[in-house]
Amino acid sequence: MTKQSPSLFHRLPALKVLPGLALCLAVTGAAFVLQEIETALFGRAWLEALVLAILIGTVVRTAWTPDRRWFPGISFSAKFLLELAVILLGASVSAATILAAGPGLLLGIAGVVGAAIAASFFIGRLLRLPPRMALLVACGNSICGNSAIAAVAPVIGADGDDVAASIGFTAVLGVVVVLGLPLVGLALHLDGLQYGTLAGLTVYAVPQVIAAAAPAGATAIQMGTLVKLVRVLMLGPVCLALSLIAPKLREETDEMPPHVTAGERPARGRTPIHHLVPWFIVGFLALVALRSFGLIPHAVQAPANEMATLLTVVSMAALGLGVDIRTVAQAGGRVTAAVVLSLLVLGGISLGLIHLLGVA
Repeated sequence: MTKQSPSLFHRLPALKVLPGLALCLAVTGAAFVLQEIETALFGRAWLEALVLAILIGTVVRTAWTPDRRWFPGISFSAKFLLELAVILLGASVSAATILAAGPGLLLGIAGVVGAAIAASFFIGRLLRLPPRMALLVACGNSICGNSAIAAVAPVIGADGDDVAASIGFTAVLGVVVVLGLPLVGLALHLDGLQYGTLAGLTVYAVPQVIAAAAPAGATAIQMGTLVKLVRVLMLGPVCLALSLIAPKLREETDEMPPHVTAGERPARGRTPIHHLVPWFIVGFLALVALRSFGLIPHAVQAPANEMATLLTVVSMAALGLGVDIRTVAQAGGRVTAAVVLSLLVLGGISLGLIHLLGVA
């Protein structure tokens, strides 16, 4: 019997992303078509492509469970493409925009993160969650969702079950916040700066902030992105603080499954520097610097914004395709209550900061 030659997919691993990427692009195309239909029928798009992509992806994922061949492309779209979108967004933000936020807002963001972690941890312990699980929920809600969970897990020695449940909730609740926050902004009559600040302080991931802020316009997107990036940069100090005050948590030796929802579980020990300062934030800041020094031609800025929007919609399609709403039921009522209550507390603290600083 002759030996069968390896397939093209095995010889060229990069091609493995094509099925999932094509699926995300199909969902993206459907989202843009529905947006155009809305505009034709009602004169405006009440649900923009960013939100429609999440909804369509979630519906597809609920009705059909993709097999392994779809995973690489969906993961590529949800992670790399969204990070690339954030970098491109830096071409439209100058240092003047960042400095205009003022030291009060920058210090306020740090205060919100610290207060939200403390309050969320207290809520988790009040609901009898284990300390490590309560910390993961608190840091995931208060900083940046999956990235915070992945960074904090090895610092506190969290086991695979805790990490998987926390990440699953981040996926589901992240979508809920992106879809529901515009309604909150509308009900509270927030302007673009106020709503962008609220989105940056409450939404989990940077691209999700863009999706949540989009209905309020460009000002909300820029402000939301700025606030969110400052919030993400709090991950380093938080991990450092936890490594100093939680040695007993790190020493626990629960057995760990080899995989979790987001892939390989990080090993215990020190968190790699690239988890504390993600590469796409460095790229974003680099483009901000180039824009501030006038090294990015004005003619390039609009196409960069359009590409960032397109990539964000594709990543939102992937986000929807990765959401399994059954995760909530499997994780249990106490975790559900802890996450939801923590999120409400974070929203309340954020609105308090907006009012205190008089953001307008």
